[in-house]
Amino acid sequence: MKPIAFSKEELRDMVGRLQAYFADELETDLGVLRAEMLIAFIARDLGPAFYNRGLYDAQTLIAAKSEETVEAIYGLEQKPGGR
Repeated sequence: MKPIAFSKEELRDMVGRLQAYFADELETDLGVLRAEMLIAFIARDLGPAFYNRGLYDAQTLIAAKSEETVEAIYGLEQKPGGR
């Protein structure tokens, strides 16, 4: 699987959010390099689980919408004799 790539702006935003989380919730200072390393770990080792969940959720939604479409088309069928 191709690794997740983030733009510089996305990475900068994630680093800032991760540093704020560590400061607020864990009362720990997290340097930029360590934050970037943690993001890389999460993207590489945990990212596929989130990605796969997204695919599963999308597949479930598409299947439900497809079934709705089939039912709507069935409702448009005309019976012989116009009744």
